[in-house]
Amino acid sequence: MIHIDGSFNSVRGTVIYQQSWVPEGEVKGVLVIVHGLGEHSGRYTNVVNRFVPLGYAVYGFDHIGHGKSDGDREMVKEFKDFFEPLSTYVKEIKKWQPGKPIFLYGHSMGGLISCNYLIDHQEEFTGAIISAALVRVPANITPMTVTLGKVFSAIAPKAGLVPLDAAGVSRDPEVVKAYVNDPLVFQGKTPARLAAEMLKAMQRLTAEANRISLPIFILQGTEDKLVDPGDAKVLYDKVSSKDKTLKIYPGFFHESHNDPEREMMFKDVEAWLLEFRVVN
Repeated sequence: MIHIDGSFNSVRGTVIYQQSWVPEGEVKGVLVIVHGLGEHSGRYTNVVNRFVPLGYAVYGFDHIGHGKSDGDREMVKEFKDFFEPLSTYVKEIKKWQPGKPIFLYGHSMGGLISCNYLIDHQEEFTGAIISAALVRVPANITPMTVTLGKVFSAIAPKAGLVPLDAAGVSRDPEVVKAYVNDPLVFQGKTPARLAAEMLKAMQRLTAEANRISLPIFILQGTEDKLVDPGDAKVLYDKVSSKDKTLKIYPGFFHESHNDPEREMMFKDVEAWLLEFRVVN
């Protein structure tokens, strides 16, 4: 495979890091990784190593305030700050891979970003794969924390509110160790501004998910401690797609693509792509 990295300018002049992994032969389709909270596009090597040999080009970028991209860590002015880089990047991908089917692959907060973006821009994609999407406020976030998030978003937007438990990322201890020791992963508490903007995005998604009608594959682990496993069914029920699939993986933690039995999930995604979207 061919690995290329670079950057592009986006919201308020921020420099956004991007990278791609492209087959040396024919490209059958494109996966666009929209990563989760605090992490970066470089943590999807299992997806890359599984799908590039099958003929899929994989493209990923680091959100504003994440990974190698500019911006204060996990800071946004508003949630739509995540949309402009995605829009710019997809336009470039279409130039690089003209006529190829393009699928969003949104994980966790990336699933929330992807779904909100799809509400207004689904015509840009052939379909979407949504992994462990954040759809509702997690059960471990108290109403008081939600209220504080709204208040501090206005008066102290960088104030840290909610930590992320790294142990919930994967059942593989090596994955957790790598996550904790990764200098590009933000280990602090989620800032109040981002927390408040994520809440607004969740409220919009639950109210307007019915506007999403493109083919969609939703996947979720039952032992996810970072998002409510029930969110996947909520999203599945709300989208109006005639072609929609929900796959639940018993025992899986938050990052199905990094869990020990990930091949089970990858086979399901591969079958969905081959059967419904891509002709050999």
